[in-house]
Amino acid sequence: MKLRLDIDPDIVAMMAAEVAAGERTVTAAMREAGTGLKSAWRTQITGAGLGTRLANSIRLASFPKSGESLNAAALVWSNAPVIIGAHDTGPLIRSKNGFWLAIPTAAAGKSSKGGRITPGEWERRTGLRLRFIYRRRGPSLLVAEGRLNTEGRAVASKSKTGRGVVTAPIFLLVPQVKLPKRLDLARDAERAHDAVPGLIVANWVDGRSS
Repeated sequence: MKLRLDIDPDIVAMMAAEVAAGERTVTAAMREAGTGLKSAWRTQITGAGLGTRLANSIRLASFPKSGESLNAAALVWSNAPVIIGAHDTGPLIRSKNGFWLAIPTAAAGKSSKGGRITPGEWERRTGLRLRFIYRRRGPSLLVAEGRLNTEGRAVASKSKTGRGVVTAPIFLLVPQVKLPKRLDLARDAERAHDAVPGLIVANWVDGRSS
């Protein structure tokens, strides 16, 4: 006597379908979590007044790059980690050589390369010499004798009589600067991490109902 056992539905096929559904669910959840974190970080950066250019340095990569996996992951990072990290931690900045940090005033203008201008670049650009003034209270100064143009920047004076020449503070000199903490990226990262289980469940339910 022979016995034949047929299993209907096919358990192997059912398990394969469940694994495929799980892969789709986890992958969708991780991509959603990564997209949400990227958006949250960019919103934080622009909200702190740091500009859209720095906000757009936040990037997202999802793994796998194609297809689905139960081990899906999302990576969110910045292409400007030093700048982002400084605003995220609020570090104490000291001069590398142990002397002064030169903070340009409005009269100094900006560097031709963008960002803060240095005393050396300022002297080369204007042809003026900076003079050190020590102050016991408040920051010491680097000043120059010249005139202020219509934009408020100090430039060399062409006056032979000295008319309009002023002594303008060009740089403030301080031993250190405490950068204010303007971001809290860990807060959003923790929220994104904690939201993953709920996203998996939500995507699983949506997948079942569709």
